[in-house]
Amino acid sequence: MYWQMAKRALCDTDKRLLWNFFRIMVLRAIPSVLRHKRRMKRGEYFPPFLFIAVTNSCNLRCQGCWMDVTAKQTVIPLEAMNRLIREAQAMGNAFFGIVGGEPLLHPQLLDIFEQNPNCYFQLFTNGHYITDDVARELHRLGNVTPLVSIEGKELVSDQRRGRPGVFSRSMQGLQTCLRHKLPTGVATSVCQSNIDELVTEEWVDRLVEMGVFYTWFYVYRPMGPKPRPDLCLTPEQQVRVRRFVVEMRAKKPLIFIDAYHDGLGRALCPAVTGISHHIGPWGDLEPCPVIQFARESIYDEGRTLPEKFIQSEFLRDFREMVRRTTRGCIVLERPDLLRDLVLRHEARDTTARQTALAELEAMQPHPSQFNPLEEIPEKSWAYRFMKRFLFSDFGVYSELDRTAAKPPTQIPVEPVSQTVDASSAELAAR
Repeated sequence: MYWQMAKRALCDTDKRLLWNFFRIMVLRAIPSVLRHKRRMKRGEYFPPFLFIAVTNSCNLRCQGCWMDVTAKQTVIPLEAMNRLIREAQAMGNAFFGIVGGEPLLHPQLLDIFEQNPNCYFQLFTNGHYITDDVARELHRLGNVTPLVSIEGKELVSDQRRGRPGVFSRSMQGLQTCLRHKLPTGVATSVCQSNIDELVTEEWVDRLVEMGVFYTWFYVYRPMGPKPRPDLCLTPEQQVRVRRFVVEMRAKKPLIFIDAYHDGLGRALCPAVTGISHHIGPWGDLEPCPVIQFARESIYDEGRTLPEKFIQSEFLRDFREMVRRTTRGCIVLERPDLLRDLVLRHEARDTTARQTALAELEAMQPHPSQFNPLEEIPEKSWAYRFMKRFLFSDFGVYSELDRTAAKPPTQIPVEPVSQTVDASSAELAAR
């Protein structure tokens, strides 16, 4: 299987692009994780992987979208992006996830890629704006991997994305990337409506046949003004997705990204380990894309980006609160604790609609990937090896692991603060 994977990489991807991927990701991004682990021992958390929403705008209207896609377009300007990237590079960073909205609606996106040739960018896109000209330019630049979002086949995709003909246009964009021999991935937010269509060996075989380089199945989270909690997966379906990924990793010549489990199958939150955080389209430093609250911004003067992350009491207390509560997703399991944290720190709502706190208060608990009774270790020795050194919990959950003998809904939770006196209305008024 590994020989097949290597053969596919050499045959389906341009050799120069493959070398760039190896040069930047292996020789620079991996050392950035090792530097992060050393910083953690000093109590300094600066994420080696930053995910940046460069714009809020999008041409689709997806179910459960938390981004303000109908608001006036906001972008992180080229100058601010370059400064952000330079300051992150000083900490050893080389890899950046570019998200939105739809990132290709940023008028200077390709300039960002071109002016940072020693960095590698993962472009999260619906594929609709990947023309031959765009793909040709990405090929010339050589430091971008498109990750095309597919949310279902024809009927389900149209329903999930809020527009007709979405699947066809996304597949066209995907094919355009592959035709230009770009190292390309396919991502799916797995939910009730698409799990039976895409979490299948048949779909994986189709991706392999097309020449897709990697894929990413992640779990749907009900956030935003229209959260659609009915699309959430059941605990059994969460286990089904995990088992499917583990099985496919061991038999298919395709890379499977997984951001929620270590090599032993134990759940984790990347934000708690500090390996990744999110920067919103208004420049706010957030725990992750779905948690739209912050105290710091890239536009705050007087401190560098590393200082803002390392000195952030809000991000520090977020990591500590989740670490003592669950190995899973705090948004799904305990939105009430997240609300308390936001109020205690008087964190600002980083959305244009300014209703994020009310949305959080209205959320009901849902199961997440944390299920200590159904932990499924990696079967692939390669994934076990890589995760052991580069993607584990780095020991942050050791205290919780000593007490977690029951499913997450029964784990004792230590309050993160005393009773919060400020009301939501008072916080919003500030």
